[in-house]
Amino acid sequence: MVVVVIMGVLAALIVPNVMDRPDQARVIAARQDVASIMQALKLYRLDHGRYPTSEQGLSALIGGKNGQTAYMDRMPVDPWGSPYQYLNPGVHGEIDVFSLGADSQPGGEGNDAEVGSWGR
Repeated sequence: MVVVVIMGVLAALIVPNVMDRPDQARVIAARQDVASIMQALKLYRLDHGRYPTSEQGLSALIGGKNGQTAYMDRMPVDPWGSPYQYLNPGVHGEIDVFSLGADSQPGGEGNDAEVGSWGR
């Protein structure tokens, strides 16, 4: 009986911490992807003197067409399965790269909040 009580107390302390881990991992993965995309965009700017337009979008980084330089092998999708968003000019900076979060909608809090080049 004492063992069951101890296991219950341990579960009550550990389970809440473990339940948030997958969501935290997705946010960290999105931040890393955004950082990689920003690095590729900076290289693009060095070569072309400007960032890609919003119309060109992030696909300009893939290259391979007409001998264009490829700045990324492939464009990742965010951890929630949606494409990363790109704005030029940006709202938070010269350019913005971001994920819309778990709900794939602008705004939101927690896991539904945007993860972007300006921070979360």
